[in-house]
Amino acid sequence: MAITAKDVNKLRQMTGAGMMDCKKALTEAEGDFDKAIEILRKKGQKVSASRADRDTKEGSVFVKTNADHTEGVLIALNCETDFVGKNEEFLALGNDIIDAAFENSPSDIAALNGEKIGDLTVSDKITEMVGKIGEKIEISEYVRLSGDAVVPYIHAGNKLGVLVALQGAGGADVSEAGKDVGMQIAAMNPVAVDKNGVDRSTVEKELEIGREQALAEGKPENIVDKIAQGKLQKFYKDNTLLNQQFVKDNGVTVSKYLDSVQQGLTVSEFKRIVIG
Repeated sequence: MAITAKDVNKLRQMTGAGMMDCKKALTEAEGDFDKAIEILRKKGQKVSASRADRDTKEGSVFVKTNADHTEGVLIALNCETDFVGKNEEFLALGNDIIDAAFENSPSDIAALNGEKIGDLTVSDKITEMVGKIGEKIEISEYVRLSGDAVVPYIHAGNKLGVLVALQGAGGADVSEAGKDVGMQIAAMNPVAVDKNGVDRSTVEKELEIGREQALAEGKPENIVDKIAQGKLQKFYKDNTLLNQQFVKDNGVTVSKYLDSVQQGLTVSEFKRIVIG
């Protein structure tokens, strides 16, 4: 059957695919729009597969919290180029995915890829977008937090996102404090909330480094372990959130800053996602 320009334009409006791709798909499908859409999706799958080894170091982070700010979701949607990462359709896809993640609470990225956006799964929507733009796209990170207050912080350029779960808010508005702490996490990249959250392998590595440094400096062997413990405490101070100097006021730690906002206010958990 003859494929008209009107048919091609209709399919283009339905899918966002290129004019020539739409014409070829309609011709192959003998004018059946459903089959043509499936053909375009299959093309996207082939593009996705052919680009499986490409690096996806660009993209954007997306965040969403509930109305009372006690739950939050943060994802990273990656692509190959910064140009695509700023594309309106790419950003719309990211917002659709964060909505699906927020509404359905999938357990991990694999489960998120199986959630529905309209009639398609998240995975199919990504494949569809790959078919349109010819770049590899993937969800690289997905986290969900809950707490007395969950506050998001997105750094300029949407390449770095933080979720902070606060405990001990006592019903007070602690959103500004949460944003301040989110900024701290973005800038200082702490490894844990406090020393109790630092994994044992990191502790052992820091102690080993401390011992080797002490020996290299010619310190007596009988005090090497004590020196290593001192260096470990310095590591905790520099690298655990609550013990870090507050970036907006180096005269206090993050812990003391939060307590000054609301007595007993602290951070129970945080997640930091960066693209690139």
